[in-house]
Amino acid sequence: MTNGIAAARRAVAALALAAIAWGVSAAAEEANREYVATLARERALRATFNGTPAPDVALRDVHSIVAAYQTIVRRFPASAFSDDALWNAGKLELDAFARFGDAHDREIGTKLLQRLAADYPTSKLARRVPEALAATNRTTSGAIIRSIKRTVLPDVVRVVIELDGEVPFHDDRASDPDRLLIDFTTAQPAASLTDQTLRFAGDSDIVRQVRVGRPANKATRVILDAGGVSTYSIYALYDPFRLVVDCVRGSRAAPVAPLVGKSFMVAAARRLPPALPRATAMQTALAIAATPADPVPPAERNTTGGFSIARQLGLGVSRVVIDPGHGGHDPGAMGQGVSEAELVLDIALRLERLLQKQAGTQVVLTRRTDDFVSLAERTAIANRESADLFLSIHANASEDAAARGVETYFLNFANNLSAASVAARENAASGQAMAALPDFVKAIALNNKLDESRDFATTVQRSMIERLRLANKTTKDLGVKQAPFVVLIGAAMPSVLAEISFVTNPQEARLLKSSAFRQRIADALYAAIRKYQSSLRSVSTVAHGAQ
Repeated sequence: MTNGIAAARRAVAALALAAIAWGVSAAAEEANREYVATLARERALRATFNGTPAPDVALRDVHSIVAAYQTIVRRFPASAFSDDALWNAGKLELDAFARFGDAHDREIGTKLLQRLAADYPTSKLARRVPEALAATNRTTSGAIIRSIKRTVLPDVVRVVIELDGEVPFHDDRASDPDRLLIDFTTAQPAASLTDQTLRFAGDSDIVRQVRVGRPANKATRVILDAGGVSTYSIYALYDPFRLVVDCVRGSRAAPVAPLVGKSFMVAAARRLPPALPRATAMQTALAIAATPADPVPPAERNTTGGFSIARQLGLGVSRVVIDPGHGGHDPGAMGQGVSEAELVLDIALRLERLLQKQAGTQVVLTRRTDDFVSLAERTAIANRESADLFLSIHANASEDAAARGVETYFLNFANNLSAASVAARENAASGQAMAALPDFVKAIALNNKLDESRDFATTVQRSMIERLRLANKTTKDLGVKQAPFVVLIGAAMPSVLAEISFVTNPQEARLLKSSAFRQRIADALYAAIRKYQSSLRSVSTVAHGAQ
């Protein structure tokens, strides 16, 4: 009898242990599922940090994901995922602080990492907590703004802000009075710049003063007096790290094309230069809307015979971003004494002067001197400037000195070896890792501006062939092609890349060295832009101000 009772007790114990083991296994599986799902959400959110996410939206997502990680720790404290969840949550909060500058995120991130070290001391991640917190303290102290210098150039007034390390920044434009605002969340001004106003006495040019201050959110703000600035571009350079702000002088007031009907009043007010006070802008918009207008003909068909969504909506082109390829430590193609970087910059500046004479058209350059600008930043400039058209100018090269001619590309997958070869050469300086491949493929496959980019490329190609053959009868028409150029992938507007000639061809190189031939190329590109603009027949040709 005793043996029977003992056996029964052992059976019950075994069942209990089995039930416990099953429960532990089920809990581990659930913890795994929740952790993997939360990690996927975090990775998707971090991908947006490379762009310009709205801080309130991004931080809301950050806090939601951190709460999900904390739920995993609370429900499954003994699981193998709890220490990982605390680490990920803490790092996400600290990275959000570095990106957006909210001190509350730094506080939460610090506490989460400290909890990891206290509750899971044997975790390998716990050993990394001191290093992570030390790095945060270094970031909190931030970089130092060493100097702010202004240089007056023929086409722009340039302001260079030099720092002793790379930091995130946000730029914006405000009116009443008109000014540019650049905020640094993790940078401090040097003592000589703290709460200072840099005045450039005796100079009536644009950007007559620069102020350095500390708004309520504790960010360092650099304010440029932007009276007379029509547009601006801002980009980073390295060794040392510095931000370059190119402010383009405003031209004389151009005739404003009338809009049809008062229903366009608000749109007109938004598209007027931001230097106008709101009341003045609205009054001007009312006057524009009240002006009788002739019927506007519809847009022409696309080269494919149909109407793209842009043409169906009556969209037009008023702001053009010109991108001179390469620059700085990347000279581009070299041959016969010609440097691609210098050549295309010269042509871009010539093209800009032509476009500035065109009423209702604004132009922005991605670079104005021999500086290196990354491929991604070139596209980012176009997007920040709300460009309607993006033209990247390059010169071709080949191991075959007999290779010659002109070709124009729009964004798509390469459909022949020649196009793939050119893309490989022009993308060589992208600096992108293989992990970016899926995003690139998706961006190309979802290219919703393909029809307009193809049309613009066709117009550019025809214009170059027509005009360059007047100076060089042997100019070869290499046609309109498609390829996955990195500089075109992120552009939100129709965009093309023009290969204007071969620097490695002796005859074409001799021509490219001459001012007259360079001007002819600029004239051809200008004619192409004007013809493309007219093909849209848009009712709205008022250039919109810098965003």
